Amino acid sequence: MSWAKRSVSPLLMAVVAVSAVACTSENNSADDTQSCVYQVTYEGRTYRDVANVEFTVGAKLGAATKPPCDDTGQDGGEEPATTETAYAVDGISPRDAIAVGNTPGNVQFVAVYSGNELPSEVKKLIANP
Repeated sequence: MSWAKRSVSPLLMAVVAVSAVACTSENNSADDTQSCVYQVTYEGRTYRDVANVEFTVGAKLGAATKPPCDDTGQDGGEEPATTETAYAVDGISPRDAIAVGNTPGNVQFVAVYSGNELPSEVKKLIANP
């Protein structure tokens, strides 16, 4: 291997490592005000995503709105609000949780939080998959 290739490789790796650290530290800061949480509004309630929940999609309810998001911190970087279909979740009141997506087969589970607490019906669903 030539001297030029041996010198460029460590330099390139250092640049990549610094870039990765910069991105990671920016995204994991304590003041994460520029990161958009996945949330939607439906019938005046705000729902946030809940991971690792096994559920059954129920009947179509109507339209849920995903509010605009500005996670770039730049003027004009805000994504516009979008609308997706809200579906019931079998066994849970839509006041507590719904499924949101374009089709019943491609949905995301979202729930209403009280502070950082999930509704008891959602906790039961998570505890008993």
